[in-house]
Amino acid sequence: MKQHKKEKLSHLLMRYLLIIVGAGLAAVAIELFLVPNDIIDGGVIGVSLILSHINAGSIPFVNFATLVIIINLPFMYYGYKYIGKTFVFSSIFGIVCLAVIESQLHHVEAFTTQPILATVFGGLILGAGVGLVIRNGGTMDGTEILGILLTKKLPFSLGEFVMFVNIFIFIWAGFVYGPEQAMYSVMAYYIAFKTIDTVIQGLDETKAVIIVSDHYADVSDAILDRLGRGTTKLKGKGGYTDEDKEVIYAVVTRLEVTKLKAIVHEVDPKAFITIMNTQETKGAQFKSAIH
Repeated sequence: MKQHKKEKLSHLLMRYLLIIVGAGLAAVAIELFLVPNDIIDGGVIGVSLILSHINAGSIPFVNFATLVIIINLPFMYYGYKYIGKTFVFSSIFGIVCLAVIESQLHHVEAFTTQPILATVFGGLILGAGVGLVIRNGGTMDGTEILGILLTKKLPFSLGEFVMFVNIFIFIWAGFVYGPEQAMYSVMAYYIAFKTIDTVIQGLDETKAVIIVSDHYADVSDAILDRLGRGTTKLKGKGGYTDEDKEVIYAVVTRLEVTKLKAIVHEVDPKAFITIMNTQETKGAQFKSAIH
C-alpha cells in the first residue's frame, strides 16, 4: 500500500512538473515571440494581451500576468463547480506559473523581430506549452470551460463556440494592432492549435481498422503472422441479409495501413475495410509491437 501511495505521489509531482514546463514554454512564446511583434493568441490569453497593450502601463499592475489570472478566475469557479477540483487546481497552477514566468521575461530581448518567424515559432512553442498543460490535466484558457458548459444547452459544438469567440477577438485585434498583425495572429493561433493536437495525441499516429469478411479466421491469422498485430473478433449482423457476421477489429500505425490492406485483399478480395483515425492508443501489447 505504501509503495502504491509513493507511485501516486511521484506521478502527481511529475504531472505538476510538466505543467510548469508547459507554462514556461507558453510564457517564452508570448513574451519573446508574440508580444514584441504585436501578435496575439486566441481566448483568454489573447484578451489579456490586447487589454495590457491598450493599458500600456497607464494603470499600475494592469498587465498580462495580472489580467490572465483575473479573467480566468470566473471560469475556474464554474470549472470547479461542474467539472472537478483536480482539473481546476491543475489549471490554476498552470495559469499562475504562466503569469509568474512571463513577468520575469520582460527584460529579456526578443528572439526575433521578423513577424513571420515570430508567428511560426511563437505558435509552435505556445502550442507545445499549452498542449503539455492540457495533457497533464489542466488548461490555460477559461473560454473552453465556458464552452463546455454552454454547448450543453446551445445547438453548437465546443469547437464552433471557441471559433465564434476567437473571431471577435481577432477582429478586435485588427482594430488595436492593425489588420496585418491580426492576420499574423490568426496564423499563430492556427499553428498553436495544430501543435496542441500533436502534443495531446502524441506523434505515433494510429489507425483503427474494421474488417468484414467471410474468411475472417484466415484474415485474422494473416494479420497476426505477417504484420505482427493482434486482432479482436466482434459479433455483427448484416443489415440487408440479417446473417450473423464476424467483424475483425485491429489497431495499426499509419505506416502499416498499406501493408494491412494488401494482406486483407490477398486473403479475401471481397473484404470490406473501414479505416479510422484514433485519438490515442494505450496498452503494453500495442507499444511492444511498435518497438
